[in-house]
Amino acid sequence: MSTKRLTRGIAAGAVAMLALAACGDGGGSDTGDGGDSEDPIVIGVSLPLTGDFAEPGKGVERGYQTWAQVTNDNGGLLGRQVELEILDDASDAARVVSDYESLIAQQEVDLLFGPFSTRLVVPASRVASEYGMLFVEPAAAAAEVFENGFENIFYAAPAIAPDHYNNLVEHILSMPEDERPQTMAVAAMDDPFAQGTAYGLRDKLAEAGVEVVVDEVYPPNQSDFNAIAAKIADADPDLVVGGTQYQDAVNLILALQQLNYQPRMAAFSTAPTNPEFPEAIGGAVEGILSPTGYSNQADWPSNEEFVAAHVELHGEEPQEDEANAYTTGQVVAAAVEEVGCAEQGECQQQLIDYLRGATVDTVVGPLAWDEAGRPNGAHMILQYVDGEIAIVLPEDTATAELVYPKPEW
Repeated sequence: MSTKRLTRGIAAGAVAMLALAACGDGGGSDTGDGGDSEDPIVIGVSLPLTGDFAEPGKGVERGYQTWAQVTNDNGGLLGRQVELEILDDASDAARVVSDYESLIAQQEVDLLFGPFSTRLVVPASRVASEYGMLFVEPAAAAAEVFENGFENIFYAAPAIAPDHYNNLVEHILSMPEDERPQTMAVAAMDDPFAQGTAYGLRDKLAEAGVEVVVDEVYPPNQSDFNAIAAKIADADPDLVVGGTQYQDAVNLILALQQLNYQPRMAAFSTAPTNPEFPEAIGGAVEGILSPTGYSNQADWPSNEEFVAAHVELHGEEPQEDEANAYTTGQVVAAAVEEVGCAEQGECQQQLIDYLRGATVDTVVGPLAWDEAGRPNGAHMILQYVDGEIAIVLPEDTATAELVYPKPEW
């Protein structure tokens, strides 16, 4: 493999490069199929650094950068330094396809990392499959991602969207029947991730006998939640579930507060983990639940190193997007080190085959996958307890006890 000549740019649509080289010796003995030990291992990525998904896309970029820094500081992969070649797809599905085709066929990168969002991961994974490339991705949890028959895709997080609430389901069903929620209301954005998360909880509880008394879907741009809130308040369910992103959750909760509806349990996806969430709903966060694939407090192998390195490199603690990106790097690195190669060709199938039966320790916990690339775990459940967000489930990683019934907001 010839040494790649890498440039660095910032303009939209240009190549954004991160060439991270440790100060120590990057050489070593010949790695056989892994290529010349003096060459870097080049990893190609397309990310939405501009456009609709720019904010989380930049979070994923930061996570990848932290992984590359830590990896190189620890001697690289197979004794070789790693370099990231990052393209900006501008949150465009057609652009992400051309980006990955260019990275594979023209740039001839050795390995791939996935982009952000279901909308971009699905077409990108198709390109990777056509070229027989391993494709580990950090940010597409919708069920449809894993229904295309591709054997090369792996999701670098604990669970796909329908399984995010599994730990909460188990907890609710372990409660005495006369104490657990008997009725529930669901309001979900018309979005694969938001609906998948909410409906996973809804369907499992409904199967166990919890009655669904409200089940609403709203468009992504909806801002007025008075009508939906009124339906929920009139039904007065024990449990309210929001399949939400951020602003929609805030608007729905404010509307419910105005009607003085007081659920015994309330769970919203994504929004409660946002640092701005408590202020946005007037501080009435006590008892609100949310699933998450990552916590800085979790005692998983390498998490302390990750947090420290991320703070040093970026000046702030990592969030879930950064953690899933770092996990992507850990998963790919585990395969490379075990198989002993990192380049296009037959090596890629060896990497895929290894991960099919592997369990990899990561900053989001140990990961293993089914034949479609779905992880076999569940998300941790967070709750605001005494004004602070804490891990309440599963019990072996909890930093606080789950509060039920929920205090009034």
